[in-house]
Amino acid sequence: MVKLRLKRCGRKQRAVYRIVAIDVRSRREGKDLRKLGFYDPIRNQTYLNVPAILDFLEKGAQPTGTVQDILKRSGVELRPNQAKFN
Repeated sequence: MVKLRLKRCGRKQRAVYRIVAIDVRSRREGKDLRKLGFYDPIRNQTYLNVPAILDFLEKGAQPTGTVQDILKRSGVELRPNQAKFN
């Protein structure tokens, strides 16, 4: 099963997270299938590759709770069988 989740990057006390598609069995910093964006909580910046994210969601990937919140704040609608960009 594939999940969309955060992968920690950056240095101590200055964490930046990549949004990645990754196998459920992999560790947090494990090998990802594809990088889909990034999230900087300190500067409150987000970059999303929306077409790639929607492609993974259509194929059955499940976003984690945090990634789901980031997608909602960015305007990507998540529905059980349908995902589309506002």
